[in-house]
Amino acid sequence: MTTSPTEDRSVDAGPTTRFAGMLPTDPLLLRLSLLTLLNAFGRGLFFPVSVLYFTRVVGLSATTVGVGLTVAGLFGIAAGVPAGWASDRWGRRPVLTALWIGCGVMLAAYTVIGSYASFLATAIGYAALCQASMGVRNALYADVLPVRTRVEGRAHLRMVTNVGMGAGGAFGALALQLDSRAGYTALILVDAVSFVVSALMVYRLPGGEKRRPVDDAHAPAESSLRAVRDLPYLAVTCLNAVLALQYSLLEVGLPLWIVQHTQAPRWSAALIMVVNCVLVALLQVRATRGVEDLPGAVRAMRRSGLLLALACAVFACTAGLSPLWALAILVVGAVVQVLAEVLSAAGGWTVGYGLADARAQGVYQGVFNSGQAAATMAAPALVTATAIDHGAAGWAFLGVLFVAAGLGVGPAVRRARRDSWRGESAGS
Repeated sequence: MTTSPTEDRSVDAGPTTRFAGMLPTDPLLLRLSLLTLLNAFGRGLFFPVSVLYFTRVVGLSATTVGVGLTVAGLFGIAAGVPAGWASDRWGRRPVLTALWIGCGVMLAAYTVIGSYASFLATAIGYAALCQASMGVRNALYADVLPVRTRVEGRAHLRMVTNVGMGAGGAFGALALQLDSRAGYTALILVDAVSFVVSALMVYRLPGGEKRRPVDDAHAPAESSLRAVRDLPYLAVTCLNAVLALQYSLLEVGLPLWIVQHTQAPRWSAALIMVVNCVLVALLQVRATRGVEDLPGAVRAMRRSGLLLALACAVFACTAGLSPLWALAILVVGAVVQVLAEVLSAAGGWTVGYGLADARAQGVYQGVFNSGQAAATMAAPALVTATAIDHGAAGWAFLGVLFVAAGLGVGPAVRRARRDSWRGESAGS
């Protein structure tokens, strides 16, 4: 069985990740943290103002914006595998650098659009480049982070992402209050610059070089075909995507549930999002303990499915309660959901890396990330059609779905591990 040069850094390679307070002492992880913080801050600026910019400044209707962003999302899902193949062939750093610079250009183009056609073209370009960059970024982490500390490093970077998005969102709220074209434009351009600066920081990172020797130039293409035909890996990807539905549960499902089915204050949804961000930042690194190998990841994802079902049951109980009790129970459900979230994230990183063909980590991460992107697109309609439209019965359906996905990870991982072509270190 073949192992890649990066996977040959076995569990004994590299120093264990240590932190001085919230900051990593490892120089490489510190550099990754800084560029992640910058990139997340920029995205946090744009996220809360994007729809209002398109509707209030550009003059598009909310419906046409929604349709356009959905179409763009489909292009984003399709872009993951080709970008992963390119990173396997030509290297993570140059491909990710190009993708993030492209994201910056597309964002800057938003400031000059004046028609639906130009909006749609720009949205498609931005979604494709941004979504494609996520799989390549994850493959870069596989290259530069030692196997022993990879999941812990990913957890730290997720914490940094939450902090950056939160800080950017706070500044975005100021622009919403000002509600002016100049304010929106300034935030969009700052986000564009953050992408370009982050791209230049990526290019200066060590590692992530072209991984295939000249005499093995066709291997990435062969491995790419294997990735989209690798049924065990695709099964794990789909189960992970089902667990990823929980993100839209918070972003879409709960706000609608609170307004339409409970007497809790409307600001309860914002409070729950704050609770989520704070607890994820505090717990994500700790949640990686014992999840560094595939058996640990299976246990974490199984527990995540059970906890998500419990959270659904708790949320369903808030209908008909007094405002104070409804708010208290919602917060309890949010805490349970956070525990599920940090476990599923840690487990997902481990299975996503550990079951991938080590010779084509880029395209495999593209496939895995596309599964999550598809779940993000489908989740609002699913949550609305179940919990919002059918109340307790809908919450029960979602709970059963989460339990089934969590329990299904174990058999799917065992099936995937039986494939003899995977790298030796996949299950280490």
